[in-house]
Amino acid sequence: MRVARKQRLLAAAFLLLVLAAGWAFPVLAAEGEAEYVPSMYATFWALVPPVVAIGLALITKEVYSSLFVGILVGALFYSGFSFEGTMLHIFENGIIGVLSDSYNVGILVFLVILGAMVALMNRAGGSAAFGRWAAERIKGRVGAQLATVALGVLIFIDDYFNCLTVGSVMRPVTDKHNISRAKLAYLIDATAAPICIIAPISSWAAAVTGFVEGEDGLALFIRAIPFNFYALLTIIMMIVIAVMKVDYGPMAVHEANARKGDLYTTPDRPYESAEGLGDAGKGTVKDLMIPIISLIVFCVIGMIYTGGFFEGADFVTAFSNSDASLGLALGSFFALVFTVILYLIRRVMSFKECMDCIPQGFKAMVPAILILTLAWTLKAMTDSLGAAEYVKVIMLSCADSLLNLLPAIIFVVGCLLAFATGTSWGTFGILIPIVVHAFENVDPTLMTISISACMAGAVCGDHCSPISDTTIMASAGAQCNHVNHVSTQLPYAVSVAAITFITYIIAGFVRTAWIALPVGVLLMVGFLFVMKMMTDRGNDTAIE
Repeated sequence: MRVARKQRLLAAAFLLLVLAAGWAFPVLAAEGEAEYVPSMYATFWALVPPVVAIGLALITKEVYSSLFVGILVGALFYSGFSFEGTMLHIFENGIIGVLSDSYNVGILVFLVILGAMVALMNRAGGSAAFGRWAAERIKGRVGAQLATVALGVLIFIDDYFNCLTVGSVMRPVTDKHNISRAKLAYLIDATAAPICIIAPISSWAAAVTGFVEGEDGLALFIRAIPFNFYALLTIIMMIVIAVMKVDYGPMAVHEANARKGDLYTTPDRPYESAEGLGDAGKGTVKDLMIPIISLIVFCVIGMIYTGGFFEGADFVTAFSNSDASLGLALGSFFALVFTVILYLIRRVMSFKECMDCIPQGFKAMVPAILILTLAWTLKAMTDSLGAAEYVKVIMLSCADSLLNLLPAIIFVVGCLLAFATGTSWGTFGILIPIVVHAFENVDPTLMTISISACMAGAVCGDHCSPISDTTIMASAGAQCNHVNHVSTQLPYAVSVAAITFITYIIAGFVRTAWIALPVGVLLMVGFLFVMKMMTDRGNDTAIE
């Protein structure tokens, strides 16, 4: 009780500090027909709302109220602390605005349909059958972790799709081998955005190429892959920590508890009602694998359809021009229909049982939907305060100096911006055009390295941020408490980020990935080896 009270007092003090500072900056209302621009627009204060939300989430371990307080702070800053203006901005331009966006609604539709498919596969017994089948072939905790990484690498099309598909397939396997839900969430998250950002055929590659004006975006993306040190080092880290059996920070506590049978560690289990649906089903492994394969096929078809593939565009062009939101919604819908028909033909489930799974799947995804909606609203608040313009001014002011250190600086700026706003794509949109403008006719090699630093920083910040949609999806895919996922993943992501920063400093001077990347790999393996020795020594001391 004393600890909880202390956390609440810290949270209240933190919020009052920010609000007190904000009152010192009165906002002048726009006059006449001029467009309203708050006086805090494009200043440091534009980044305060997400900092408040993230700080409160880490202090209170409660994400919904923390996000809403961050939204409230952003709306207060925007409206000049006017009650009417604050409420209108939160709902009209915030919550209602983001839920009126067709792209966001498409992602929510995809999320709901995928939840329904997971419920169907569980009720049919496909998930349980796959868990039994995999348990006979995947031996030990190391094998289960490496299998999760391998599946995440194979599903490189889209990060949302990756998170939920890998989670639904591998959850029975990792549960069987007593791997914590926090560790599963980390493996899912670390094979989502970091894999998509180095895959030329992915929704992320399409987004990046769209931000590179006046250049061959896809060719530049491919040239930047060896320099995307954060993504590459993250993959190496996952493999090494699985093989060396090393865990540190809060993750070590979760893994120690999981070995004793407690997969969650904390009492808060928001997805617990979605568990245990597959034990009574008559399904076999086919009843999991066929729906998953159909989901992949239909989603790929949906994405290339939206990109004009069936109107004459080639596959790569269609993928580059695809609308991921609409494509995934269409693909998942047809996969759901196919799955229902499959189960009816195979007499695994009745039609009524299939329909009962749809609201059940929806309920399982409510926590993720609520967090996503609040995170999108928080991003709308930072956009209205001109966070992008503030960062753009800072970047342009240092573009002509410290050339050799610029990739490392860009990486750090990308990390901070993506962490504060919770969006990788928004960070690409801000930083990549600046880099292209600064270097396209001056130093093409440094431009490639700097663009890779933009992408790496954006993915790193996205990976760390509690308000990132990918982080939220990873929690949903692993059915893990969201704050548990964030707190256990953060030390791992920060470790990789620190080594990536050093690697970009080296790359800025040597201008080749074939020297900088091996140095980064050696630093990563050496760091984990030291952590392994320290944790083993700590365990030995505890036993004595």
